[in-house]
Order: sequence, then structure tokens, then C-alpha cells
Amino acid sequence: MAAPVEHVEDSDLAAEQCTQSTENTTEHTDDEDEEEDEPEAQEPKIRETPDDIKLEAIANTLAFHPSRDVLAFGDLDGDIYAYSYSCTEGENKELWSSGHHMKSCREVAFSGDGEKLFSVSKDKCVHVMDVEVGRLVTRIQKAHSTAINTLLVVDENILATGDDGGTVKVWDLRKGSAFMDLKQHEDYISSIAVDQAKRILLTASGDGTMGVFHLKRRRFELLSEPQSGDLTSIAVMKRGKKVVCGSSEGTIYIFNWNGFGATSDRFAVKAESVDCIVPVTESIVCTASMDGYIRAINVMPNRVIGCLGQHIGEPIEQIAKSHDVRFLASSGHDQLIKFWDISKLPAMKVTDYRKRKKKDGRLGSLSKKAMGGNDFFDGMAEEPEKKEEEDRPEEEDDNEDESDSGSD
Repeated sequence: MAAPVEHVEDSDLAAEQCTQSTENTTEHTDDEDEEEDEPEAQEPKIRETPDDIKLEAIANTLAFHPSRDVLAFGDLDGDIYAYSYSCTEGENKELWSSGHHMKSCREVAFSGDGEKLFSVSKDKCVHVMDVEVGRLVTRIQKAHSTAINTLLVVDENILATGDDGGTVKVWDLRKGSAFMDLKQHEDYISSIAVDQAKRILLTASGDGTMGVFHLKRRRFELLSEPQSGDLTSIAVMKRGKKVVCGSSEGTIYIFNWNGFGATSDRFAVKAESVDCIVPVTESIVCTASMDGYIRAINVMPNRVIGCLGQHIGEPIEQIAKSHDVRFLASSGHDQLIKFWDISKLPAMKVTDYRKRKKKDGRLGSLSKKAMGGNDFFDGMAEEPEKKEEEDRPEEEDDNEDESDSGSD
């Protein structure tokens, strides 16, 4: 009687093993199907511009490295960051951060060789850091009696700084002391520029004047006549023949070199302000405004070429161009640093703009990214041109391109 029982048990065991084998085979087949259904690993996506950088606080200032794909920026909390950037999606990387400033960082700038990073702050200090690791190398405490607003690296040994009270200082970094300490402006220094020969220092001020200082003779030269708004930015253009200043009222003022007392030309842009000016070529600048738009503008003939991008509904603090003139970076109150493609700007001419101009007077976007999902053309009509000028034949407009517009 035992044998049949054993036989039945063996039969059951065999049947169970057969069932398990069938299930395993089914599971194995399902696993193979799932593996076949899984998508293959995708290659990294290459974008036209690097990804946006999301910040914890608004960045007041940013600067590109002179030879590497590295961007540095300083924020309202006094922190400074260095990032490597790439058009490969997800490849922007933080290299280091520094919290050496006790108050808001107002300006950062690389040395000419890219080995040092200079910064100034509301805490009245000037810092010099090692770019590789972000280590503080030099600190000039109480460099000014009031908060420092801007700086300019003149050369490897000379640094210029301007503060909220209108004082300009020029430092000999080898000695760690200022050899020029002059207060000629009645309000904050917003921006500093220097000529190619490193002899003449130019300042823009909130009192509406441009200051001229002679570095070699270590003296103040003159102030321009005051304009109706704050002068917010300054740049030397046209191979050193013109100086261009932005203003809080949305007007660009143009001075002849050696004619600094009064403007030779002015150009009213339909913008809330012209807070930042970055030359891209000897004739084309990029400007940023409180209205959140970044415009490309040709200087003499004075024309708004179009729009590069925007921080939707947010003021822009600063813009900067990359070492290869491929990208423009902008920092806005939306706590983002955005990148814009400017590689085609150097080849653009005013005549190209004329052909692309729309019949309603609105200007086109200069990149797909600039559209931002909004009506990017609203409010972008070129203000200096009157309606009757828009109705002229194109040939007549083209003849007009070689002359200045809006001259006084």
C-alpha cells in the first residue's frame, strides 16, 4: 500500500515541478519581452545654448572667464559661485562657491589671464580669489568709506573701483594701496570703462554725468554736462572714437572721443531703462533693461536690430558675453541665469534689419528661444522712427543708414 502512495506523491511532485517550470518559462519570456520593450540609452541632448542656472538668491553680477567655458557670479547674500557651462543638456556644473563677503556682492571680474577673480561688495571690501579653487588670496578691508558698487580690471596690476558716494579709486595691486582717490561725482558710480591704451578712465554716475580721469597723470580731467537721467552703463566703441552710455530713462547717449563735455548724439530706445551695455562688435551692443528685455542695438546708424531674449516680467541685473562671443548670459530677478546665442550678431548689418522689419513697425526676435512662449514683439517698436519714415520706400531708408539718427 505504501508504494502507490509514494507513486502518487511522485506524480504530484512531478506535476508541480512541471507547473513551476512552465511558470518560470513564462516569467523568463515576460522578462525578455520587458527587456526588449525597454528603450535604448539615449545620447545626451545637445542644445543651442547651455541650460538655465537656477539660483537661491538674485545674482547682481556675472562674468565670463577670458579663455575657458566658466561663468562666475555673485548674489545678494554675498556668495560667489563659479560654474562650468556646456551645451550638453545637464552638463552645467558648480565648480566652487565662496561666502567671503558679509553683504551683497555688487561686481565680479576676471583678471586678463583668468587666474584671479576680483569682487566688490556692499561690505566695502575688495576681494581677490584664486579661480581654480575659489580660495581667498587678498582682501582689502574698508577699501571705501561707503558701499562699493562697481570695479574694472585695467591690467594685471591696476584695479579701479567706484562706490555709492561717487568716489573713484585706482589701486596698485602690487602695493595694495590706491594711487588715485577722487570724488568728483555727486552720486553712485554705476560703471567704469578704459580706452585701449589704458590711459583714460571713464565713469558713469547716478548724477547724470560722465567723468574723465587720466591714469598716467593720475588726475581728474572733466565732467560732462548732466543728462536728465542716471547714467547706468558705459562702453568705448567705434575703435575708440565713440563712448556710449546707457541711462535710467531709456536713452543711449553718445560722446565723441575728446569731446566729452557734451553728447554728439542720443538715441531713445523704447525701453524702461538701459541698465547694461555690452559691446559685441565695434557697432553692435546688447542692452538689458528693467522691463526684462535684452535688445541688440546698432550704434551709428542708431537702430534697434531686434531682441535676443527676456526674463519674463522681471528686471535684469547684468549681462555679459562669453570669451568666444558665442553666448550672452543674463541674470534677472527671477533668480535665473539664462544663456542666449549671439554668434550671428557680428555678421548682422543695419540693412539686414531693414529687410526683416515688419509693416506694423514691430521688430522680430533674433532667436527661437527669445520668444519664451509670449508675444515677444509687444512694445518693441522702434521709437525714434516716426510713422512717415516707416511708410517711405525701402531704398530711401537704406540711403539714410549711413547718417546718424537723433543728433542734437
